[in-house]
Amino acid sequence: MYRSIQGIVVLGDGLLGTEIQSQLKCDIISRKQSEFDITKPETWYSFFIETWHGTIFVKKYNTVINCIANTDSYSDNKDEHWNVNYKFVHELINFCNKWDIKLIHIGTDYLYAGNDKHDPTEDDVPVHAEYWYSYTKLLADGIVQLLSNDYLICRCTHKPYPFPYETAFVDRIGNFDYTHKIVELIIQLIEKNASGIYNIGTESKSIYDLVHRDNKHIKKAYTPDGFPTNTSMSIDKLNNLLNE
Repeated sequence: MYRSIQGIVVLGDGLLGTEIQSQLKCDIISRKQSEFDITKPETWYSFFIETWHGTIFVKKYNTVINCIANTDSYSDNKDEHWNVNYKFVHELINFCNKWDIKLIHIGTDYLYAGNDKHDPTEDDVPVHAEYWYSYTKLLADGIVQLLSNDYLICRCTHKPYPFPYETAFVDRIGNFDYTHKIVELIIQLIEKNASGIYNIGTESKSIYDLVHRDNKHIKKAYTPDGFPTNTSMSIDKLNNLLNE
């Protein structure tokens, strides 16, 4: 038998995961710092489950926010993307289902790269860029929808604040925003107990337009050939829910 202790835990201590943990004041599990091995699900119990007298199993958390991913967007390392972005997610779904834990999975707006439909919605078929990153993230979204008993997929992109570079792409368009703003939106969805798929972001803009608001000295740059320039998506579903 088991009984639940209410709580949220973040997997991954990158930029997004750290900001979520900071705003929610929740626990965080790091692959390196916590020695969380994504390839060995049989060892995960010590992170999520407590045992009393060998018979009573207590969940430490009722929600897992998965921020673990290989985000090297243009890398040709197939195995690394496959193992982190898809195989791990499959095992995490199984674990969460077994223990009745809600899975909040961080997806990406790169699934919409190359889409010739203006501002695709969550119900449109994503057209992924020709990279292992977007391909494996697309597969992960699919298997979450197929197998998870309780999930929320957040498709988004976040930028560091302050912006650490001297130039910003003037022709890279999307619904991205600074990390703290994207996290604020994700937390609002969590507070409303949202489920399913949500495109997360603010109004469509270029990276240059975003950064120039706060840094008037930022210089313009242009996206290299072959890289996606438009990941815009509809955020109507998000706005409709938040305005209820």
